[in-house]
Amino acid sequence: MDLKVDPEEMDTNQPPPIEVFAHSSTLHGISHIFTYERFCVKRSLWVVFFLGSLAFLLYVCVDRINFYLEYQHVTKLDEVTTPIMTFPAVTFCNLNAFRFSQVTRNDLYHAGELLALLNHRYEIRDIHLVEESVLESLKVKADFHNFKPRPFNMLEFYDRTGHDINDMLLACHFHGTDELKNDEPPSQQREQTSERTEEKGM
Repeated sequence: MDLKVDPEEMDTNQPPPIEVFAHSSTLHGISHIFTYERFCVKRSLWVVFFLGSLAFLLYVCVDRINFYLEYQHVTKLDEVTTPIMTFPAVTFCNLNAFRFSQVTRNDLYHAGELLALLNHRYEIRDIHLVEESVLESLKVKADFHNFKPRPFNMLEFYDRTGHDINDMLLACHFHGTDELKNDEPPSQQREQTSERTEEKGM
């Protein structure tokens, strides 16, 4: 049994010609290259312009990528000669913001949650992560049974529990001068502050 196929149905299964795609495309210039017109000069000029623009675009992209991969940088350095130089300001940052040995029970009561040592129920936070050498002392300080809290001052807390420069810096010489002996050691200032605080508390 032979089946007759309509020629129009056969044509619908075939892809559209390139001219149809070119006229529906948003790519600038391609519609002038693939056109139904037979003007060879016009089409040739559009081919030259299109390929030239594409080549220039690829050249610029490759040039910028190579420039980026060179990692070029500019370093400016100014040298100034002076007979007298002032000792520069130097900051030492300790990863441990506070000295645990100087933290008191009253500090834990007021700032234990801020220090990530206690939770909101005044219990030791993440007890399995605390070192054994610190855990026993922390349990004693975190025992608030029959504890009467005293006023808390954050400035005094920072000054008392902060790190002493004399404990971290062994020596500092600048132009042959020992800079540690020029100023009053911060430890003496903190001891005086602690004594005044204890007298006020008494």
